[in-house]
Amino acid sequence: MMQPLLIEIGVEELPAVPLLKELRNIEKKWANVLEKNALLGEFEFFYTPRRLTIFHSEFKMSQDDSVEEMFGAPMAIAYKDGVATKAAEGFARKCGVELSEISSAQKGGKEVLYYKKMITGKESKVLLEEMITEWINSLSFGKSMRWGSLSESFIRPIRWLNVMLGNQLVDMKLFDVASSQSTYVHRMSNFEPLHVENEKAYFEILKEGAVTLFQDERRANILNDFKSIEKKHAIDIEIDNDLLAEVVAITENPTALLGSFDEEFLVLPDEVIITSMKEHQRYFPVFKEGKLINKFVVVSNALTEDFSKVIEGNEKVLRPRLADGLFFYNNDLNNGLSTKGLEKVVFMDGLGSVQEKIAREEKIALSLFDKYLADDSKELLVQAINLAKADLMSEMVYEFTELQGLMGYYYATELDMPRAVAIAIKEQYLPDGEDSELPSNVLSAIVALSIKLDTLLALFSINQIPTGSRDPFALRRAVNGIIKIVNEFNFSFDFMQVFRELSMGYEPIDFDKLEKFILDRIYSSYKVNDSLIKAVLATGERDILEIDKKLNAVVTLVESELFDAQFSTFKRLANISKDEDMSVELHVDESLFESEHERALFNAYKTSNEKTYSCYEEQLDAIFDLKPELDAFFDNVMVNAEDEKIKNNRKALIASIYKSLLSIADIKEISI
Repeated sequence: MMQPLLIEIGVEELPAVPLLKELRNIEKKWANVLEKNALLGEFEFFYTPRRLTIFHSEFKMSQDDSVEEMFGAPMAIAYKDGVATKAAEGFARKCGVELSEISSAQKGGKEVLYYKKMITGKESKVLLEEMITEWINSLSFGKSMRWGSLSESFIRPIRWLNVMLGNQLVDMKLFDVASSQSTYVHRMSNFEPLHVENEKAYFEILKEGAVTLFQDERRANILNDFKSIEKKHAIDIEIDNDLLAEVVAITENPTALLGSFDEEFLVLPDEVIITSMKEHQRYFPVFKEGKLINKFVVVSNALTEDFSKVIEGNEKVLRPRLADGLFFYNNDLNNGLSTKGLEKVVFMDGLGSVQEKIAREEKIALSLFDKYLADDSKELLVQAINLAKADLMSEMVYEFTELQGLMGYYYATELDMPRAVAIAIKEQYLPDGEDSELPSNVLSAIVALSIKLDTLLALFSINQIPTGSRDPFALRRAVNGIIKIVNEFNFSFDFMQVFRELSMGYEPIDFDKLEKFILDRIYSSYKVNDSLIKAVLATGERDILEIDKKLNAVVTLVESELFDAQFSTFKRLANISKDEDMSVELHVDESLFESEHERALFNAYKTSNEKTYSCYEEQLDAIFDLKPELDAFFDNVMVNAEDEKIKNNRKALIASIYKSLLSIADIKEISI
């Protein structure tokens, strides 16, 4: 028999960010509890800032009956001369029955002790308290709190509980709150608990009480309000999906409203205004013809016919925020960009101050400059590196730490510093994510590389190496950025050689661990079969740019229509040559040829090998074009000839072809 199940846990206002971080796990964890208790079924989960609700339109009234089969020791061990042994008696005790109730059955070709136990399913109403408690305790919101005299903790105090199976209240407690057949609506609608007759009445009561229970509906309502505001005022609202999710989580009756602020604040950089609005007030910025204007959108949770006071209140709150920003901005410009004070700011224990980090970055930047720029912009590079973190001493970055680098760009621009320096300061952390932009020029790229390389070398020098999923210093992201920059700007970058050259001045580094760390990031950077990457890396190549070029060539080859037909021939070539020493020069003596097929293969290989190729794709194609001659050779020539000289000569011919292939990829590593 099936009945609806409604679980509503009423709480004080939930903080949006912790709720949203755990959101993807909440339903999974309830499903796990259901499965554990043999009550798995479809359900929906809803949330508002004041409630967590689970609803099953159909829920089993009890577990299904089941059969448990228990097998014991072989009969030959359970009974000796017709008398039960301790093994038989122990099995009976384990089954909870008398020995006379134990029978036997065949298992694994032997007759063993056997007992079949019929288990009657428990009623759901007696299981729900334990199930709900287990589910709530499994939720991980980060920080939690205690209230009253309770020893248990939760993200926020629980104020009411309603658990109904069918039309009946399930008698239970959660955090010392007893279940009652009631709910609460929007505070501006009614403060009192309202009786809930059944699940249908529950949804109607919330709707009439100005609570939009369904989070997807709240989101849709907000976006519809946005469209109406945009159309009415001919403006564009910037929709930050993370911010939108927060607003959905903190409202029960959302209404989007348009407010404004004084135009004088538009002298501030857009990012300052937007950050101030988003971070502190959860406002959405407004644009007209692509330009930020002195408007904002706030999503109110109020229940009123006249929102003018709500708008006025939000405008009043925003003004001092922007006034502070303008004050910081003007003060910072008056003070100028300076690194004074950074010598007192600790970068990390064991790695000195931020000023010392800048000195290490400058040394790296100058080394890279000689490789990749070597023009008259060295002074600009040094200036950019030395000022990149100067805005850490600014009042604005102290208030909005996420604007570090960006504020340095604006200050450098306003202070008439060279444009290249300002841009390099702005782009110093790029790329900072999977879909992030890259530095826009070589000078900026060198600045960004230098910062990432120092962070990587410095952290490895004090053995702060990421383990598992932990990466508190974002070293994986730093390596991903290095790979992207190197490939974007065509920098020849043998990373092991570079690291060894730059490692002077750091504590001793475990280069084996560092190499493995970089190689792991290379594997994760490409969405291709891992064996293709392995084939390229097996050649010993450690230049990131060359790895990229070779891998692209291998991928192109593997994706070609002819590869399947060619693969077996060249895999055979690799297997025959696997024991040959490729580090020595291979010699093929034409005078030892006994077959026209040997000569044909050698001439074709010689012609191919003497050509100059513009790319690895062309070189691979030329090698794989040797397939007809190779097939004829394998079909008609015995490599392991009785004459040792002839055998070695034939092996040298095959190994020479394999060696030319091995300069790009070790084909025997490919598995497709």
